[in-house]
Amino acid sequence: MLPSFSALQQDYIRLWFLVQHSLTSFFKIRQHYPKLLHAFAASEYATWQKLGIHKNHLQRFQNFYSETEQQKFQHCLRQIEQSCDFVLLDCDPAYPPQLLPYSDRPPILFGQGNAQALLQAQIAIVGSRKPSPHGKQVAYDFAYYLSEQGFYINSGLAQGIDEAAHRAALSHQRTIAVMGTGLDQTYPPQHQALRQDILSNGGAVISEFLPHTPPLQHHFPRRNRIVSGLSLGVIVAEATLKSGSLITAKIAAEQGKTVFAIPGHIYSEFHQGCHQLIREGAILIDHPQQAVEDLILPAQWQAAHAASAQTDVLPEPLNVPDHLQSVFDQLDWTGQTLDHLAQSTQLDAAALSSLLMELELAGLAQQQAGCYLRCR
Repeated sequence: MLPSFSALQQDYIRLWFLVQHSLTSFFKIRQHYPKLLHAFAASEYATWQKLGIHKNHLQRFQNFYSETEQQKFQHCLRQIEQSCDFVLLDCDPAYPPQLLPYSDRPPILFGQGNAQALLQAQIAIVGSRKPSPHGKQVAYDFAYYLSEQGFYINSGLAQGIDEAAHRAALSHQRTIAVMGTGLDQTYPPQHQALRQDILSNGGAVISEFLPHTPPLQHHFPRRNRIVSGLSLGVIVAEATLKSGSLITAKIAAEQGKTVFAIPGHIYSEFHQGCHQLIREGAILIDHPQQAVEDLILPAQWQAAHAASAQTDVLPEPLNVPDHLQSVFDQLDWTGQTLDHLAQSTQLDAAALSSLLMELELAGLAQQQAGCYLRCR
């Protein structure tokens, strides 16, 4: 259960409640008010109108301080406290830095389990809800291999390919589920035991949705952008031409993520979606190590080091900001876990994650298979 909220968390949740998960309205209002608390004064109704906020959200704002709406909001807060182990705002140091570049990132993430898992190297495995036995086995095998290599396997807790990927990664305690509902419920309901296994084995279950949010059809593409956004790359294990996993692949490509597709028999309807992705530019893979090589050894990184090894030109001196130098000095070329770095730097996980994120944004460090190492 989550301890009491900070003032800023309450403001984020209040606004998220008022705009009912609307990213457009949320970011308009947050950008306008230097202190979000000021957005909720009754006198600000006209300002919300000028910002072009949807009429439904304006109506909720107008009614917010009625006894009925206040009771609903307080009930929502209690539900979040009961169902969440952590709440991450997009301004928190512990918020997954891989989501920050996206304008449609979730401003708030509700989570259960191990929040540190979200900061680790992840690969998404997605596919059909009704796969062939062969497809489920392939998804299981790929997830088992990649989680054994140190990657967290990210998926949507759905039936079929998602389930197989989660179960395989449980063997190495490295899996994350992104929900298309509030955390007070499980969808599909028969995956309640699987969800508990994820939480009991070092994983995390997260959602951007408030409690009592039902599994509506349009929620799942929203969920999929988080699945792909958290991940280094997306593997489509098996998909028909109408599979929702093709939406995930499309979103991943738009995010600049590497999309992989596993081929199958040319006459099999189960694989037509994967074949379509390959025609459109997805990388064909028939072994999980191929994904590791493409994601962990980018061509630019290899070329830069190969070029420097073949010349006598001295590299340019690094310009490491003073406040990052002590953490940078602890990094090497083979990689270290967050726990190891926390011991060597004597920093808590939140502060260390924030500094590592700055090093990554500066091009001085990168994450590989759950470890941090130098880029230069």
